[in-house]
Amino acid sequence: MPERKDFEDRLKKLDEIRRMGIDPYPHYFHVTLDVGEIVKRQEELMGKEVSTAGRLMALRYHGKVGFGDLVMDGSRIQIFLRYDVLGEAYTRFKEIVDRGDFLGVKGDVVRTDKGELSILLKDFAILSKSLYDLPHQWFGIEDVETRYRQRYLDMILNPEVFEIFRKRSAITREIRNYLNSLGFLEFETPILQPVYGGANAKPFITYVNAIERNYYLRISDELYLKRLLVAGYPRVYEIGKDFRNEDIDSRHNPEFTMIEIYEAFKDYRHMMDLTENLIKHVAFKVNGSYNVKLNGKDVDLSKPWKKVRMLDLLYENGIDARSIGDDEIKQLLKKYDIKMPAYVRGIAITKIFESMFEETFIEPVFVIDYPRESTPLCKLHRDDPSLIERFELYMNGIEIANGYTELNDPILQEKFFREEVERRTLGDEEAQQMDTDFIEALRTGMPNAGGVGIGIDRLSMILTGARSIKEVIYYPILAPRQEK
Repeated sequence: MPERKDFEDRLKKLDEIRRMGIDPYPHYFHVTLDVGEIVKRQEELMGKEVSTAGRLMALRYHGKVGFGDLVMDGSRIQIFLRYDVLGEAYTRFKEIVDRGDFLGVKGDVVRTDKGELSILLKDFAILSKSLYDLPHQWFGIEDVETRYRQRYLDMILNPEVFEIFRKRSAITREIRNYLNSLGFLEFETPILQPVYGGANAKPFITYVNAIERNYYLRISDELYLKRLLVAGYPRVYEIGKDFRNEDIDSRHNPEFTMIEIYEAFKDYRHMMDLTENLIKHVAFKVNGSYNVKLNGKDVDLSKPWKKVRMLDLLYENGIDARSIGDDEIKQLLKKYDIKMPAYVRGIAITKIFESMFEETFIEPVFVIDYPRESTPLCKLHRDDPSLIERFELYMNGIEIANGYTELNDPILQEKFFREEVERRTLGDEEAQQMDTDFIEALRTGMPNAGGVGIGIDRLSMILTGARSIKEVIYYPILAPRQEK
């Protein structure tokens, strides 16, 4: 926090400004051009009058001239003050303006004797008086926790952080552009749900007073988007928040952003192609290149992405998942410190696989054909009913996407849900609930379809080079601050 004396000094200055008859928080200021547009069009605008606004990030005086750095939307321009131009307004500027204030300025676009692009100030207005003195940019904010708690300061002082969140916005925009160009429709499905489902996870529970019952913050959009397939929409998606009451670490935040995409009459192979093409499109549009740096290695995303079968990778590393005994699997669970409240062979194999291989997948790779028990929402493999037609996309050692050939058989879906309920009775809090309303929808008839969920936060990590999910979430969840 700023020093108390600095805050009190600014409050006194605020009172002085008001006694001068100046409103330090006016309603409106006429901007003819944004700072970035002036910088972009500087040669065309040279010598012309402009009106713009931004935050004053630096301020220095040399006798009867002064200089400041006006910053807005990631762009910077110098303001140039001269007493012989401003007259007494120069003195007033020195008295009432501080670093950190939002200013509106009017003046001519010029270059100083040193060639610096500047606005020669003719008039100015305080648009928002800052009551705190900002930390200096060259020192920044050293405490990482402070950066996350006061993200606005982080973005003000660190241009690279500001750029990360600009890119994150562009990522969601380009996802929408790509899918909309293919005829997909974007929908909004309920965040508050009477039955949660679509993933194996612990939910957040809330209470709806009007109907006197518990509801849940959704852990996935899946089951409601599939109802839209039942309704007859062939291509649907949703970008939105999901909530899972689980870990907080460099890859997980309990509140996170997902996109889920479903397309009728397709399968998981089509959805792998869609996922690969979508991410390539977004990477190029956002970064202007297909090249990304993953774990210190330059990776060209434009090349075809590898596909590997889960059981093949295990077999190549000495584990024959088809013939290995349950006792041996349980020994592997102990080896990798994997705890399961209820032992299920297919889920155990999946967890062992993830522990062995997940962090080794640096370049993009689709892992395909999972054990049947790993999810209840996927269609059985057309060639091997002990497996399902599921894929997960890995990059830089993290899971980016999860997709299926979607299960649309209501009889089989009900059977699989009952198996999940049985797991819950054995203590598995992440097992899915029985959703009878969804079964009713499937009985009406859902077309065969492919689906995929992509983590927007994790994709943003890949495309911005961030090492932690906290670096791409505006306000990640943090433990309460410890009072000193």
